[in-house]
Amino acid sequence: MSINVVTLVGRVGNDPDMKYFESGSVKCRLTLAVNRKTRNSDEPDWFELELWGKTAEIAGTYVRKGKQIGVKGSLKFDSWSDRNTGVKRSKPVIVVDQLELLGSRKDTETAIMDSSSNNF
Repeated sequence: MSINVVTLVGRVGNDPDMKYFESGSVKCRLTLAVNRKTRNSDEPDWFELELWGKTAEIAGTYVRKGKQIGVKGSLKFDSWSDRNTGVKRSKPVIVVDQLELLGSRKDTETAIMDSSSNNF
């Protein structure tokens, strides 16, 4: 038996980075800051999130930088070779299955208004 489940609640660090594929698939990338309590202060841990399909579309519509969200998903590692040095590199990514929009309804409406005014 194996379990790979990650649950996080934090604040979004950037507006959604949306990518649309010819196949009709939709992918969204976000960063999420989650405060970790330490003796001296709260230090954020940063996580890269990857959302697909309808969940990605919802994030693209309703999520903006600074919004508090909750996510549940699984951990994967993206691997690649560095173009300059050829060294193999990797980074952890949370593949999100469930997205919860947290905070007040007013916060969400303000984010939508801000994003629509930025389109001009």
